[in-house]
Amino acid sequence: MEKVALFVFNGDPMCFIHVLLNALEMAAKGKKVQIVIEGASTKLLPDLARKENPLHSLWGKVKEKELVAGVCKACSNKTGTLESAKDQNLALLDEMQGHPSIAKYQDEGYVVITF
Repeated sequence: MEKVALFVFNGDPMCFIHVLLNALEMAAKGKKVQIVIEGASTKLLPDLARKENPLHSLWGKVKEKELVAGVCKACSNKTGTLESAKDQNLALLDEMQGHPSIAKYQDEGYVVITF
């Protein structure tokens, strides 16, 4: 089974929607997909949880399908969204000096794509 890790750094919702759509499409085609929320994209967490947000429905689908590996602990702390990550029961990733490790996913056979 092909494995793909989508690392999203960009905090622009127009970029983030493509991460969500691609994750859902890849999963529907039988790929193992994991989304890693990093950098400026951590700022989106509180908005994604709001039902009136246009991305809320897609966000719910990727979470329901367990496609979200987690959130960068250091970046969510820096952007003030650590509590939102915890409230949404998202894993806090910190294996590389407080940040998620791309090498870890490569070592596990994932193709890494960054946004």
